[in-house]
Amino acid sequence: MFPLSKSGPIAQRGLQTVIRTSIGSRSFHAAKKAHLASLLARPRTYATSTAAAADPIVLTESRKATPNVHNGKKTLVLLGTGWGSTTILKTLDTSKYNVVVISPRNYFLFTPLLPSCTVGTTESRSIMEPIRHIIGRRSKDIRFYEAQCTDIDMSKKELVLEQSTADGAPDQGTSTRINYDYLVVGVGGTYNTFGTPGVEKHACFLKEMGDASKIRRRLKDAIEKASFANISDAERDRLLHMVVVGGGPTGVEFAGELHDLIAEDLRRWVPELASKIRITLVEALPNVLPSFDKKLVFYTERMFKKIGINLLTGTTVQRVDEKTLTVRNAATGSETEIPYGTIVWAAGIRARQFAHTLRAKVPDVQTSGRGLIIDDYLRVQGTEDIWALGDCTVSKNAPLAQVASQQGKWLSKAFNHMALDGNTDAVNGSSLIATKTKPFVYSSNGSLAYIGGEKAIAELPFFNKSIVAGGPLTSVFWKAYCLWELSSVRSSLSVATDWVKRAMFGRTISVD
Repeated sequence: MFPLSKSGPIAQRGLQTVIRTSIGSRSFHAAKKAHLASLLARPRTYATSTAAAADPIVLTESRKATPNVHNGKKTLVLLGTGWGSTTILKTLDTSKYNVVVISPRNYFLFTPLLPSCTVGTTESRSIMEPIRHIIGRRSKDIRFYEAQCTDIDMSKKELVLEQSTADGAPDQGTSTRINYDYLVVGVGGTYNTFGTPGVEKHACFLKEMGDASKIRRRLKDAIEKASFANISDAERDRLLHMVVVGGGPTGVEFAGELHDLIAEDLRRWVPELASKIRITLVEALPNVLPSFDKKLVFYTERMFKKIGINLLTGTTVQRVDEKTLTVRNAATGSETEIPYGTIVWAAGIRARQFAHTLRAKVPDVQTSGRGLIIDDYLRVQGTEDIWALGDCTVSKNAPLAQVASQQGKWLSKAFNHMALDGNTDAVNGSSLIATKTKPFVYSSNGSLAYIGGEKAIAELPFFNKSIVAGGPLTSVFWKAYCLWELSSVRSSLSVATDWVKRAMFGRTISVD
């Protein structure tokens, strides 16, 4: 149901009826024509809302976007729709600022369940929360622009935006400029190939929803090609060999999900091929999951060996070709060529391009090639009124979702306090926040990872110690935690429904 307004179309039609009755139909149409002519004679502006006076950004014909200074509020621009930026959006007092969200991705992605989307355990839309839904629950005055920020002029406090194409790349020729008073950079990270030849061309990655869909398609194609009788046994073995590079949580969880697909579904669909499918996990360090407790590491490695996942630890990838990859054993120095059908690269992370663009503006201070160097107040070193959080930063904290989420909560509280104290007109907001608030301190909520076979591992803080657990009950706890952490009731119900459908009818890896 839509609320009725005195300025709405129903009220306007009622007013027109009164006028027509009072002055007569012919005079009414003449007056209407004159009014239309006067509107066409006005200079044109393009607003992002029908209520331009309430919009913090007004786009003019010169493609220059400027803050609306009439309401006396500062413009706070959030770059990105990841964990950090979304947390700010949920906890910020949006009535105190003109809030603008800019991202080429118009949804928040619940990344802990991304590996399960590759094999059909969870459907993709279930873990994608539209950013406009989040905005709608907060304030109608928040503006969102689906675009990439490609450049920044810090002296003018001006950003250069380019609209995104269908594949997420910036659309050249659609440049727009927007001013900010305060800027929060939460553009996140992307995959890091470490300069390994052939990875970009031949490997799949696992950072975005598009990556999950690509993996799903590769798996389906490999299985279907292997079902033909006119191919050699060697070629069939190659097609059915799945290689995962990276023994962190993402790589381990994907390997576990892939095992579940084989054990629970492919053995029913293609029993003649399921027994021939192999999974190999390659990790450069001596053990997988280096950030977890050693007991959990040994438990995971033991379970992987039990369910048939081959572990190549202490092994680095030297080169990836179209059908083979070359690995080197760190202990012996020997190199081996391994045929594969599908390879998923889940090793390493680096900041996205805008972080490096911003770094280039202050090269004497921003000396790390991994991302933006920030201090304990999340300020980007060498800049003014610019903060950064999440995977695009370089700090003493690990690039984890819960780190970015806690950073977003801390920064939103800092902005709320600044507004509460009436200091939003301060010349240097970053310095003011540093003097009025305590520095950010990360507090670990523990670590969870699914390892396949309806088993998970958990490391949870308990006072000054940690509780470690692994097994089926931990898997139940992991699922409950995921449902709790999802961004909305809609997402939680969707994921729960996906799990019920999988239990009753099995998975599907069908793709368009």
